[in-house]
Amino acid sequence: MHTLKVEVNDTILDKVMFFLNNLPKSEIKLSIEETEQNHKPKKLNSISLKTKGFKFDRDEANAR
Repeated sequence: MHTLKVEVNDTILDKVMFFLNNLPKSEIKLSIEETEQNHKPKKLNSISLKTKGFKFDRDEANAR
């Protein structure tokens, strides 16, 4: 048994699936994996706040 990975565009997916479904069921095992087309890793930026000497006043914050 061999594994074949094929990336198929949505425009021809029906045709490829029709072909694969017409192959002998005893000789092929189909598994479909859908992926997002525009998946891009997000770049995260962090910032640091200098809070030395700052006193947090809860009553003042709640008044806002």
